[in-house]
Amino acid sequence: MKRDIDKLLAIHGATTPRYTSYPTAPHFGADVGPSLVPELISACGHHNQTSVYLHIPYCDRLCWFCGCHTKQTKRYEPVQAYVETLVQEIEAFGERAGFRPVMSALHLGGGSPSLLKSEDMARIGEVVRRVFDVRDDAEIALEIDPSDVTDDTLDGLVALGLTRASIGVQDFDPDVQTAINRPQTYETTAAVADAVRKRTGCTLNIDALYGLPRQTSERLERTIEQVISLSPDRVALFGYAHVPWAKTHQRMIADSDLPGRHERLSQAAMAADQLRAAGYETIGFDHFAKPEDSLAVAARTGQLQRNFQGYTADAAPVLIGFGASAISQYPGGYIQNIVPTNNYRTAVANGEPTAARGYALTEDDRMRAFAIARLLCDFRLDFTALAEQFGSSVWPVAERVKQCVADDGFALASIEGWVLTIPDDARSFARIVASWLDAYRTEGETARYSQAV
Repeated sequence: MKRDIDKLLAIHGATTPRYTSYPTAPHFGADVGPSLVPELISACGHHNQTSVYLHIPYCDRLCWFCGCHTKQTKRYEPVQAYVETLVQEIEAFGERAGFRPVMSALHLGGGSPSLLKSEDMARIGEVVRRVFDVRDDAEIALEIDPSDVTDDTLDGLVALGLTRASIGVQDFDPDVQTAINRPQTYETTAAVADAVRKRTGCTLNIDALYGLPRQTSERLERTIEQVISLSPDRVALFGYAHVPWAKTHQRMIADSDLPGRHERLSQAAMAADQLRAAGYETIGFDHFAKPEDSLAVAARTGQLQRNFQGYTADAAPVLIGFGASAISQYPGGYIQNIVPTNNYRTAVANGEPTAARGYALTEDDRMRAFAIARLLCDFRLDFTALAEQFGSSVWPVAERVKQCVADDGFALASIEGWVLTIPDDARSFARIVASWLDAYRTEGETARYSQAV
């Protein structure tokens, strides 16, 4: 159905959390983190699967669209020193745990971890394999900026044991690239994708964005054509999150260059149609994958998950984050490391806790977190099944959501027999529907988040 987007957002709110966690990170409490670390270690257990995330907060160029915790450096010495600290943090975790948790996945993000030299990639791989019991079929993933990649980089990726590369594209149009300070030709990207695949045998992810400054549907259409020509196994099609109050470098992007709400939705719909026409399956509200990819298989079998990295096939109940600003997730809550890089390094050097903030989940939090994750993964939520798992406390929440559906007027969702469903043509608004399950959502906090669509 055709929806009045401006009226819809005026009623439901123009900004919404992405719900890669619940409660969302702004609700984490200061100084709570250290007290939760023993519980995190216990949750790893001797038999539970554990996923590991390593944050590399450095780039050799600062892209103006970026919303990550990172900084620009023209020298490698700060990066090398940071790797030394990261290794020390991982070793300290292993000593505190007293056992080797089973690791099913490793992801290096940033920043631009592809700027690491081969000896540092090898060193990271060595310490991870020493501290963790790495499964033979573990996924080893790393985010790549094509401008960083050299023969030495490829040597490092081999030493690391890379199984999945994630290449940032954003948009191939030169004018859009100028507006976001991200020069990157298609030819360079294609050459890097080919070289990485040949050296490592890895699968390939591509990240593209809609809603960028000076981006038009025509320009994005051409970019998606070029992305498809690279034959990635997965494509993440994210909406650009313009939050200059949180990321000051985004002030380099003129508001007047940004497409409006209607154009953003048009761009997203067009790109999605292109990817589906090329044989990709829709995963959640912003991912696409080839039918044989593990993400598509997980979506078809109801095993799709959602964590701080977005949609994933990783079913590990524990995600341990190492590095400045990294977030750990386990069944009992969340822990975030110290954000300022220098403060993080000082804490590690002094043997002090790196955990700065955290959140211990209540039973109500667990129920709502599970419900939001399933809704955003499956676009369907059975409240009766939810009550069987979490008890009668589900029903007041179900009644509130039922009232939200009745008051909505935009057909964002329906509820029949206590089964909440988001129709295919409303997937772009799924985060709004998820917010109906959010007990912490208030009018005053909306400025913390990016655009709802």
